[in-house]
Amino acid sequence: MEDEEAAAVLKAVGRQIKLWREAAGMRQVELGAAIGYSEEMVSSVERGRRVPKPEFLDATDEALGADGKIAGMKEDVERARYPKKVRDLAKLEEEAVELGAYANHYVHGLLQIPEYAKALYAMRRPSYAEDEIERHVGARMARQSVFERVPRPVLTFVQEEVTLRRPIGGRIVLRRQLEHLLALGELRHVEIQVMPTDREDHAGMGGPIRLLTLRDGKSIAQEEGQTYNRLISDPQEVQPLEMRYGIIRSQALTPRESLAVIEKMLGEET
Repeated sequence: MEDEEAAAVLKAVGRQIKLWREAAGMRQVELGAAIGYSEEMVSSVERGRRVPKPEFLDATDEALGADGKIAGMKEDVERARYPKKVRDLAKLEEEAVELGAYANHYVHGLLQIPEYAKALYAMRRPSYAEDEIERHVGARMARQSVFERVPRPVLTFVQEEVTLRRPIGGRIVLRRQLEHLLALGELRHVEIQVMPTDREDHAGMGGPIRLLTLRDGKSIAQEEGQTYNRLISDPQEVQPLEMRYGIIRSQALTPRESLAVIEKMLGEET
């Protein structure tokens, strides 16, 4: 596990499962057979070394007659599945009244469909194992609850044109991704803008930008590179990024123009 908080959750869940299993007079191999998992998987979960899926917890709850006490831990376990940096970012997004992001290599994570996100993680080098890809994709999709939060935060995105043309995951996935962008762009609290490739004057050549304004008025920026990911809270560092993002938005197509461009791209893909 990547952090003590997640490890503690998994150990606590594993300990509860073990107590219920022993109270039911079952061995690990018997529980595994009853729920359709191997003895090794049951053992790993009880020791807090594997993250049980919701189906595992539901089946275990039923097999041991726990009356919902094991299944009720699914939400805590699901959070523990996600990398710590993702959980930390999700907490900030839950506190945000405004979020702005400029993406220049691929569609921003909050805008991605699962198939697109999976294709991106599958490209990572060194390669991720299949369960790692699943964990990262699940974490990314969970963060998209920010779109449904009440009160609604203001969400703005600027996408480099090339990110909407690059067929990550193949042409079918790209079509679905463009359709998803059009649907999100129709939401009243969401604005998606496209930065045309032919722009001569471009304030975003320094790389991607992510900005959050929290409920207490504090502004935070996130800086991400190939080998690092850090949050910036010093106003003297955040302010230039806010200014730069504002210029980027002014240089990009308007939200209405951008949706028209995305719709045209979608037509080219059909």
